[in-house]
Order: sequence, then C-alpha cells, then structure tokens
Amino acid sequence: MRMMQEFKAFAIRGNVIDLAVGVIIGSAFSKIVESIVSDLVMPVVGAVIGKIDFSNLFVVLGQPPAGTVMTLDALKKAGVPVFAYGNFITIAVNFVILAFIIFVMIQQINRLKKNTPAPPAAPVATPEEVLLLREIRDNLRK
Repeated sequence: MRMMQEFKAFAIRGNVIDLAVGVIIGSAFSKIVESIVSDLVMPVVGAVIGKIDFSNLFVVLGQPPAGTVMTLDALKKAGVPVFAYGNFITIAVNFVILAFIIFVMIQQINRLKKNTPAPPAAPVATPEEVLLLREIRDNLRK
C-alpha cells in the first residue's frame, strides 16, 4: 500500500509528466523528420549524386538462392545476409537533421529566456541594529 502511494507521488510529479509529453512529441517529431529526409532531402541528394536511391545500396554477403531478385527486400525475405549501408546513410542523415533542428530549437528557447526581463529583486531588509539606531536618533531630536 505504501509503495503504491510513493509510486503515485512519483508519477504525479511534474518531471515525469513532462518527460512523458516529451517522449510522445519526440516520437511524432521523429516521424516528421523521417519524412523530410526520405521524401525531400534524399531524393535531392540522389539527384545531385546521380539518381541513386540510398535505401537500395547494399552488398550481398551470402549466396542468394537461384531466382531471387537482387533487391534488398527480396534478399532479406530469402534470408540472405546483406550489408545495407544505404539504409545506414539514410538513418545517419536523418539523425543529423534531427540533431540540427533540436539544436536550433534549444538555441531559440535560450535566446527567448535571455530576452525575458528578470523580476526586480526584493529590497533588502534593513538590519535591526540600524532600525534601532534610527529610532534612538529620532527620539534624541525631539
């Protein structure tokens, strides 16, 4: 029973909820970046380099069965080991773009934080000795 109460207190804390929201948004954001890479960036890069599709770049490491089509999907379905370096290139480009976007977002957030005016500092309380001396001074003036 006590463990459930501690777990509830832990789960309700703001950091855990913020983390959950971040993971969900990150998952959706990674799909957007994946689409940007596969649908926008890689076709342009492939056109510049020579109209190649990076996802189909591979080296066959085993003997394919007779009649197997020499495509990555067909070789994987046939159980032939393949070194799919094109897929790695696509994922690496995806990572670099995602890291750059996150870098720019954090940089902008930090810039906005710097532009936010700091709340004015609370006035420092006058020490008790000074107040007492002022009271004595005021009494002596009378």
